[in-house]
Amino acid sequence: MILQKAFPQMAYLKLGIYGEAGSGKTFTSSKVALGLHKFIKAKKPIGFADTETGSDFVLPMFQEAKVELVTAKTRAFADLLTIIDESEKDCSVLIIDSITHFWNELLTAYQEKHNLNQITLRHWIPLKQTWRQFTDKFINSRIHIILAGRSAFIWDDVEDEEGVKELKKTGTKMRAETEMGYEPSLLVEMEHVRKSSRIGGGWINRAWVVKDRFNVINSQHFDMPTFESFLPHIESLNLNGEHMAIDTTRNSQELFKNDRSGAAYIRKHDELTEKIKAEIHIAYPNQNSEHKTKRLDLMKGFFNTRSFKEIEHMKNQKLEIGLAALEAYNSEDMQKQKKELEEKPRTEKKEKSK
Repeated sequence: MILQKAFPQMAYLKLGIYGEAGSGKTFTSSKVALGLHKFIKAKKPIGFADTETGSDFVLPMFQEAKVELVTAKTRAFADLLTIIDESEKDCSVLIIDSITHFWNELLTAYQEKHNLNQITLRHWIPLKQTWRQFTDKFINSRIHIILAGRSAFIWDDVEDEEGVKELKKTGTKMRAETEMGYEPSLLVEMEHVRKSSRIGGGWINRAWVVKDRFNVINSQHFDMPTFESFLPHIESLNLNGEHMAIDTTRNSQELFKNDRSGAAYIRKHDELTEKIKAEIHIAYPNQNSEHKTKRLDLMKGFFNTRSFKEIEHMKNQKLEIGLAALEAYNSEDMQKQKKELEEKPRTEKKEKSK
């Protein structure tokens, strides 16, 4: 039986905080971590995965509270996985600030490893699979984790009264992997707000509860938030109980006859596009304007597009047909006929001139 009687199994806080610069992400994360440390009567240190030296500026808060702070100043995604494992054994709470840097480093590392100028659609599968190692640890680890990240705009096509669509900002999200905002059980957006419109009126940090899965503080906001602001959510957790978020040991591999078929398809696709590019340049190898135009015409003739990027997104079956036609076009007999056709107008011009 897979279905079992339900009982509380979320025993650890999984808090996500995002916002613009100066909105109070690091300060609020530290306040919550210290409050939680005291609330659960923890003895172990608080960990801090620090990508932007934020731990230096909040250290006095920890010293005043007489709570040990241990840090790792790194932006390497591989280090983040190790930090979670170490923190689960040696810490009571872990602050990650900022997750945005770890995501950006993962993208850069992938590009450099595979010598890529840009990441295309087919590269997202292995990237997301690698990133999932973190999200699985984030949810299932037996430690309270406070995750801070920078904010990004959400863009959508918005239709006006006349039916014209225009790309507009429709919201904000955490700047990381697209689905990161779904993982925390408590998600908070921070903003930097003026106390008044007068110059010198001062600023406050305001926290908006974007998502509270217990629905006890959902959609509420707090000015200069503290640990107590989020206590209703924390008290709803199964604190000190057995923690089990998602069973990641189960999978659906048995449904597939060949679990490597996806990878094989991608390898085949890369091979086909490389061969197509080579055949196009074999046909017209020069870099002059005439050969460049002929290469574009060749793509249009065999693939109905003058964009090689569009060819890269075609299915393997269509690529195979186009490649076979290109190879035939570049065959010895066809090259001979093409040369004869190209030389024929020159011969006719010479005869006319006589």
